[in-house]
Amino acid sequence: MSAREPSSLRRTALAELAILRARHPEQFRTDIAGRLRVLALLAALFGSAAYGMWALDFSLARIFGGLGRLAGFALEMLPPSAGGRFSLFLHALAETLGIAFLGTLTASLIAFPIAFLAARNVVPNPFARFAVRRGLDVMRSVDVLIWALIWINVVGLGPFAGALAIACSDIGALGKLFSEAIETCDRKPSEGVVASGGSSLHRIRFGLIPGVLPVLASQVLYFFESNTRSATIIGIVGAGGIGQYLTELIRVLELQQVAFLVLMILVTVSAIDWISGRLRRAIIGGPAH
Repeated sequence: MSAREPSSLRRTALAELAILRARHPEQFRTDIAGRLRVLALLAALFGSAAYGMWALDFSLARIFGGLGRLAGFALEMLPPSAGGRFSLFLHALAETLGIAFLGTLTASLIAFPIAFLAARNVVPNPFARFAVRRGLDVMRSVDVLIWALIWINVVGLGPFAGALAIACSDIGALGKLFSEAIETCDRKPSEGVVASGGSSLHRIRFGLIPGVLPVLASQVLYFFESNTRSATIIGIVGAGGIGQYLTELIRVLELQQVAFLVLMILVTVSAIDWISGRLRRAIIGGPAH
């Protein structure tokens, strides 16, 4: 290739670009107003962040000043030790798993029929569907910790209150996810059931449920994994489980036992994550690694 060929190609490209600019000038026009809106949005975000840091008394000096104390806590946690209370900790961990399991199971059983009432392709009436959806919004807008405090005052301290708190919190979340899965389900099986003379109940039973059941089961397994961590947190306020021991030991600075409890929780959550991940892949038909 000669040295003149690249320059001629460049001139040709520039000529074509000039023709395009002449034909479609609006596509090459600089959107100054759009750029100003983006800059204003970024400035507002950074300004809000700066004001929030100032209002919350955010201080890097305090963070760096506390790193030494944090390192001291970490050293005091070594080596992790059960302090002769391994059987008690194991029972509390089993209680935590029981809270998560019963809460998730109760929520899924209640949310399953409610989700059909919130699905557009099952209930065409917008007013009835709106009422159900807003009810689910109310249920999930209250954090599980708040539900735990409410149920502790209703049924007293213990794991029963914890299971009820997880159930109430998850009904709203699972109901929303279930209804969205039902709405996005493949319509062909339902249309086939109706075309063959099936009723509305037959359409739901044989057209919708078989299609969405694997997705719903996968979501329930994920929520059980997440609720294992939530059951630990609500135990801190007296809803039973291993969280109750965790908060007591932190208050009296038994940091070696705290480290042992944290390790127990990490191992349990990792095992549940591994098992539920394989189950989810098996249910939805994905590859198992």
